[in-house]
Amino acid sequence: MKTTRAIQFSRPGGPVVLDWTEIELKDPAPHEVQISHTAIGLNYIDTYHRSGAYPVTLPSGIGLEAAGHIRQVGSHVKGFQIGDRVAYLSPALGAYSEIANIPEGALVPLPDDVPDSDAAAILLKGLTAHFLIHETFSLDATHTVLIHAAAGGVGQLLCQWAKHLGAQVFGTVGSPEKARIAKALGCDHVILYNEKEFDNEIKRLTANHGVDVVYDSIGATTFMKSLDCLKTRGLMVSFGNASGPPPKFDIGLLAAKGSLFVTRPTVFSYISTPQSLRESAANLFNFIREEDVSIDIGQTYALKDAAQAHEDLEARKTTGSTLLIP
Repeated sequence: MKTTRAIQFSRPGGPVVLDWTEIELKDPAPHEVQISHTAIGLNYIDTYHRSGAYPVTLPSGIGLEAAGHIRQVGSHVKGFQIGDRVAYLSPALGAYSEIANIPEGALVPLPDDVPDSDAAAILLKGLTAHFLIHETFSLDATHTVLIHAAAGGVGQLLCQWAKHLGAQVFGTVGSPEKARIAKALGCDHVILYNEKEFDNEIKRLTANHGVDVVYDSIGATTFMKSLDCLKTRGLMVSFGNASGPPPKFDIGLLAAKGSLFVTRPTVFSYISTPQSLRESAANLFNFIREEDVSIDIGQTYALKDAAQAHEDLEARKTTGSTLLIP
């Protein structure tokens, strides 16, 4: 048993509920490794866990992904050893910590050319972009796509990957600065949603044809208008609730708007085995390597300042990926 420091919370609420505290940490179980974190990824889903939008058992740690090196291995661990550089993505919360015990099956070995900071910034967002583009919808050069929050962490990767595949890319952003980022990363047309109604702009830019697929991480404020952006038999992919959950609607509306499809996928459904996780991660690292993908670490915070990081994220003051540094 040893002590370490971590961010925890004992009640749902705003960023103020996050506490920087000392905790006791057991030795790793037989199929676990103990990792000293060097960089921790901040993701919007963390705010859902903290706020109670996605209920968790309290008191709770927080955070799903991090990178670092292995300092101790469980008795039954075969594929990793002390000193290995790894990253992980785990549905068990607790990455906002200096040291953590993580199941071997959640680990991804890091290639020499992938820094810890890049891995922590990219793993969840990159694996999300991978399944959205290659599995939820098989995007290619014949398709048109609308990406909301195009300058955000997942949005930046979606823009680059979609453009690499040859698709025509439309994106929405909230400021001229974010518009410049999205444009530089492959958006053919960037719409400032504070200045123009994005559904009307999509109709205008596509001569009323609409797009094949919408990737929507915003939720409440964009969902219904996004349906109006789709072609006949187009696909609405709702994968986040940054503005709150999408409104309930009559399923008959999908027929009325052109036999539309709607899906609500989650990354853990696509990486449910160690093999699928590591294969997807290898594809992600290869794409980053071969296509010189930009990994935008827009800002970093000390781990103890996680509450401020959450506040800035929810106020849309951040761009790209955000890291917490122990």
